[in-house]
Amino acid sequence: MQHAVRPRTLPRPATLPAPRPRTPRVRSLIDADALRVLHRAARVLLDDLPQLTDRLVAVLQEQEPAYRAAVQDDAGAVWQEVHRSLRHSICSLLDPRGARDGARRCSWKIGAARAEQGLPLDALLHAFRLGGSLVWQGLLEETSRTAPEDVRLLVHVASDVWDFVDEHCTLVADAYRQTERQLAWRRENRVRLLAAALLDGTSRIADLPEAARALGLPEDGRYVVVAVDGGGLAGGPGARAVLAPGVRVHWHTGVDADYGIVLTGDGEEAAVPQEQTPGARVGVSGPVEGLAAVGAARRLADTALSLSPESGGTVRLAEHLPAALVVSSPELGTALVDRLLGPLAHLEPADAEVLLDTLATWLACDGSAQRASRRLYCHRNTVLNRLRRYEQLSGRSLSRPCDLVEVSLALTARTLLRR
Repeated sequence: MQHAVRPRTLPRPATLPAPRPRTPRVRSLIDADALRVLHRAARVLLDDLPQLTDRLVAVLQEQEPAYRAAVQDDAGAVWQEVHRSLRHSICSLLDPRGARDGARRCSWKIGAARAEQGLPLDALLHAFRLGGSLVWQGLLEETSRTAPEDVRLLVHVASDVWDFVDEHCTLVADAYRQTERQLAWRRENRVRLLAAALLDGTSRIADLPEAARALGLPEDGRYVVVAVDGGGLAGGPGARAVLAPGVRVHWHTGVDADYGIVLTGDGEEAAVPQEQTPGARVGVSGPVEGLAAVGAARRLADTALSLSPESGGTVRLAEHLPAALVVSSPELGTALVDRLLGPLAHLEPADAEVLLDTLATWLACDGSAQRASRRLYCHRNTVLNRLRRYEQLSGRSLSRPCDLVEVSLALTARTLLRR
């Protein structure tokens, strides 16, 4: 069995990006006093960290609906996350070099975790900026309370504080987007695996509800599978052109063909128009009931596709069942050709070809020698003479239904197996 899964490159695991180089600042003498004031206030904030955490959680609940819902779902987890982030932020004010890596790891983990939970990125960035504002406000309040004359010195370190906030907002956004890409890849890959299992007929009954949700199709429905050859059309404009507008379908890119799992209801013929893009080869299975039967429909679609001419065309399996029987068992088809047409092998190739062409034309004309003669540009009696000659050589009677069926199948097998 040909399989419908095409290997893909696995995503790389999340990695913490290297810190962005920052332009060194030229410190003035007053900066030393500013840092002393900053550190004094930061130590007080660190001692009062639980209260600061409570304040930020309350602000988030008030200003961010997404966090309001998160607090309702798990207030303890939100509080711990805020507490860790604030602790790393304040420690970075006290010891920028020693605390930098830990703070970055903390922010990265928060960004990745919130992406997995589906919290909007805008809400997450707003939370980080609110945290930065609250820390800055706390520094001002504490300095105003204990040494009002030193408040003016904090201006000299304000850019450092806000650079830290901007850096971690960027870091959080990078972590969020990288995780979001990985989650999207996992979802896409899961959909591919579920669709491939359906098409291969290896899907478990327990997986059918998940497959129905992932593919956006009902578990119990009437389906056909469409096999499209020629150029990887799945999901693109070429594939969509195979189906009528508005048809519900899931396209899957296979190794040898692209497959559409088409929800048809009672109108499978209307879902796949007969006229297609020039050169497109399309095979359409018969209808099946439910996603569990899609694997059988896929095999029928492959058979129908094998009957489509190299020049292109749509083949509906239900309209070509005798030919489908032949290509489904090439060994039996070959045996049928040898038995029914083998007696002509001792003739000159040109003579044998004339008899076979006459026989095929006569069958295509529903057994009318008159119509066959017009197609072959010869007299009606010439057609009848050639048919009698075949009967003499093969020992078959074209007036006997059983022999006629075998001859028709043999001619079909000869045409298909010579491709």
